[in-house]
Amino acid sequence: MGMNQGYSQLFQGLSSSGGNSGNMNFFSDYASIKNGSYGKLLKNYYGTGMSSSSTGNGSTAKTGNVLERILEERRNPKVSEDVKEANSNLISGISSLKNSVSSLQNDKTYTNTENGQTATEKVASAMKSFVSEYNEVVNASKRSTLTNKTAYIANMMTTTAANADKLKEIGVTINANGTLQLNEGQLKATDLSKVQELFSPKDSMSYGSTVMSRLSFAGIGSGVTDSTEKDNTAGSSAASLKADSEALASDKLYEKIKDKDGKETDKYDIDKILSTAKSFVKNYNGMFDAAESSSNSGVIANLSQIREKTAQNKDALKQFGISVDEKGRMKLDEETFKKSDMSMVQKFFKDYGSSIATNASLVDYYTTTKANAASGYTAAGAYNVQGSSRFADFI
Repeated sequence: MGMNQGYSQLFQGLSSSGGNSGNMNFFSDYASIKNGSYGKLLKNYYGTGMSSSSTGNGSTAKTGNVLERILEERRNPKVSEDVKEANSNLISGISSLKNSVSSLQNDKTYTNTENGQTATEKVASAMKSFVSEYNEVVNASKRSTLTNKTAYIANMMTTTAANADKLKEIGVTINANGTLQLNEGQLKATDLSKVQELFSPKDSMSYGSTVMSRLSFAGIGSGVTDSTEKDNTAGSSAASLKADSEALASDKLYEKIKDKDGKETDKYDIDKILSTAKSFVKNYNGMFDAAESSSNSGVIANLSQIREKTAQNKDALKQFGISVDEKGRMKLDEETFKKSDMSMVQKFFKDYGSSIATNASLVDYYTTTKANAASGYTAAGAYNVQGSSRFADFI
């Protein structure tokens, strides 16, 4: 009896049924698998150790225990050499690409050197390296099984797509497969200040800064999740930031002070509002310090949204004495804040604070529940990372 025919008869014997009893047989088969009787049946059918089976030409061939071989393959899956190479190339490529971005962020790249090399030549050389390393990373990520890294590469590709027009102005275009192509002649004819601005490390939302951020996350460790202590710190700061944001957006915080007779005055409780603002800044920075190196795509996606919202409101925050540095961290000038019109502070935080609270709540959720979003996949099997649809199209 051939092996395939044997399997067919075996499964027919286990699960064939008529009428409405199909589901009952299914659960019966499942119970057999779970309690081990199904495994014993397979072992008995194919024999333990080595047995002989007839081949089509009349000779006999030795076959091992099929079930044991299947289980062994499950326990120790073989990774192809191609995948191993892709994983290795991705790890080394991320490091090389970071160096390329750093060169384009360095002010010295945009100045002439004493040996006669012009700034245009230096920028062209740095951009050629960037495009080459970028393409290596993108190609490696498509064959890699390191999902904790490819999720961030997908996000990097989304950032590139969002900056397609600006990149095109300096001679860099995006191919259909997500790789880049450089027109060196167009780049050399471009005002170098456009390149420098696009990759500026002083702007936390610039293309170069965002790409570097994604590469930094992708380059962390080998996929091991953050420590419990760090997760707890990030979750605690995020939860506190949510509470501060909601407080700054509430009406209660801005209730006017009452006089000794219980009548409302026209004065705000500045000290109470300032205290909440100080806590907001502290927890904002604390959340980023603890969660920014997370490998959880849910955390990173929400941090990115918070950073973007803050960048969009940078001028408004500055009016109230809240400045944002190059790393995206906040600093509060208490005197400026105390002199601000508290009705304007309340109006601003009605929108900004409420929005930040929503994302902070999600950061808290992803860190404290340790949702397995680093791979970018949802429980339903969908790829869950910003820009995933575009990344999927490239793949």
